[in-house]
Amino acid sequence: MKAIETTYHGPTTCKGARIKADDGDGNTVWISYPYASSREAGHRAAADALLTKMGWTGKMVGGATKRGYVFVFVD
Repeated sequence: MKAIETTYHGPTTCKGARIKADDGDGNTVWISYPYASSREAGHRAAADALLTKMGWTGKMVGGATKRGYVFVFVD
């Protein structure tokens, strides 16, 4: 089973706030923080971006952790 962890990274002097999606195997995607969305929707958007990049399909469910969110595929 594949899991995707997303984490929020605050703005710096050079870059705005971002969310990173990581599958633990070195596959990552960074997206700009979508201020118009809810926090969970922003993290889901990052996970969806990684799904698209990797060509994965399926239904995901997710939940919050201390570090961000984790999304997993369901059968």
